[in-house]
Amino acid sequence: MPKLNGVLETVLYTRDMAAARAFFESVMGLDAHTADHRFTAYALDWNMLLLFAVGETTETVQLPDDMGTIPPHDGEGRQHVAFAIEDEALAAWEKHLGAHDIAIEGRTRWPKGAVSLYFRDPDGHLLELVTRGIWPNY
Repeated sequence: MPKLNGVLETVLYTRDMAAARAFFESVMGLDAHTADHRFTAYALDWNMLLLFAVGETTETVQLPDDMGTIPPHDGEGRQHVAFAIEDEALAAWEKHLGAHDIAIEGRTRWPKGAVSLYFRDPDGHLLELVTRGIWPNY
């Protein structure tokens, strides 16, 4: 069987791209790699976080210069993404979220010592910050 190397892109769908960009750039500290009216891409180590505007990806996209096509996709509802952080960054993240009036909705201490903080983005997606020890590979 061919081997998978990992998940390269994680996608969230937004109803308000400007508000989503403001949140992910000012609160989460991400820099947009590329963006247009329908999507924004953020690099996180070797993974990309992609924000797509709800309803803007329901038609096949024809890429320029005979590069090919991207099939339609879309999503609704509250989704979930977990961001990996180091143990020593946990307190700083709690303080940072508080400074931005972001409510921490949940906190979990996992059996092997990892800690998760849960909060929401402007679209109501559940975001998680999690320290090492939650999974065998982190």
